[in-house]
Amino acid sequence: MDAMILAAGLGTRLRPLTDHTPKVLIEVGGASILERIARRLVSAGADRIIVNAHRHHDQVEAAAAWLVGELGVDVHVSLEPEALLETGGGLAHAELLFRKDGPFLLYNGDIVTDMDLSALLADHRATGALATLAVGRRETSRRLLFDRRGLLGWENVATGRSERCREEVEGIEAWPFAGVHAISPEIFGLITEKGAFSIIELYLRLSAEGHRILPHDVTGTLWLEIGDPERLARAREVLATSEDSRRG
Repeated sequence: MDAMILAAGLGTRLRPLTDHTPKVLIEVGGASILERIARRLVSAGADRIIVNAHRHHDQVEAAAAWLVGELGVDVHVSLEPEALLETGGGLAHAELLFRKDGPFLLYNGDIVTDMDLSALLADHRATGALATLAVGRRETSRRLLFDRRGLLGWENVATGRSERCREEVEGIEAWPFAGVHAISPEIFGLITEKGAFSIIELYLRLSAEGHRILPHDVTGTLWLEIGDPERLARAREVLATSEDSRRG
């Protein structure tokens, strides 16, 4: 199985840590975020991992080479040397590195979670969706909107902004996105966007065209976003406590 880690972000909210180190290589609980994600992907069946990189790409390439020896899987770096391509553009740019022989996982590079990736994949295969998005209840202002047909739009309750890509079929459910996707390789043939673009905007267009983009509930799992110094400190605290308890 293929998997991709979105790791090209600048990590500006984590400065000065990210002035000389890419966010994905910041240590959390004794390992880099990249290593933690890669190990979880391999446990779920991934034997080829693609990592996109922009700033400090040389460090990401060195870490990828180390992972090859450490995990015994193929690790490829998709360079975005000129400019960041965002989540959708980054996936499209890496297309030639995918084997396209089955569903793959796409994983945000600032997320630490113990969600069951195998269950996400099983749900995706069972429904035949084009993409299945891990979602979970938590306090956040930004939420994706789903109805019986799948992805309908998004809302930001803090700003009052929202978008819907089509008419509602039945009652709407609002779900915070958990940063992990299971995607069918057919998506590559449906991408017409160029340059930098958000994968959520791609999903909205595809949903409006009749493709199924479905939610998968991971509420109750450990979920930590390493977005700023406070969240990084919290993640280190939580992981230290949980790993100490396992050792005990």
